[in-house]
Amino acid sequence: MSDGKQAFRIRAAVPSDAAALIRLDERVTGMRKTEYWHDLFMRLHARPPADLIIFLAEPAGTAGADGRVLGFVIGEVRAWEFGSAQCGWVFGIAVDPEARECGVGEALLAHISESFRAVGVHTVRTMIARGNHLLMSFFRSEGMTAGPYLQLEKELD
Repeated sequence: MSDGKQAFRIRAAVPSDAAALIRLDERVTGMRKTEYWHDLFMRLHARPPADLIIFLAEPAGTAGADGRVLGFVIGEVRAWEFGSAQCGWVFGIAVDPEARECGVGEALLAHISESFRAVGVHTVRTMIARGNHLLMSFFRSEGMTAGPYLQLEKELD
């Protein structure tokens, strides 16, 4: 497209997408997490579809033929941890650096939010590293603010 925007579509990820998602995740995070991804796909197919969700964005018209993934979002519906009522958790989102500022991240977050809404969830939560300014800016631009819970941690010897 001439305006710098890419045409893309969003669809549910399937096991044959694992290799492409692993490559994109490694490109964005700098870490190869093959076992993590395979575990996610095993969980995805062992649980009700609304509980664990993986969506990906791919160039429009490719139908996955070239294996190129522009971005992904992972989340699940959780309830009652730490006294929290049912909510949707986004615990993974990434966009190919070459596809940033094309609306991919916004579309992925909107898509998973709609999936949460469809099963009666009214709150979406996530957690990010304090120093991840790019992701913080993204979530803030999407209307997310600090929530009612505070994360605590302790290093174990």
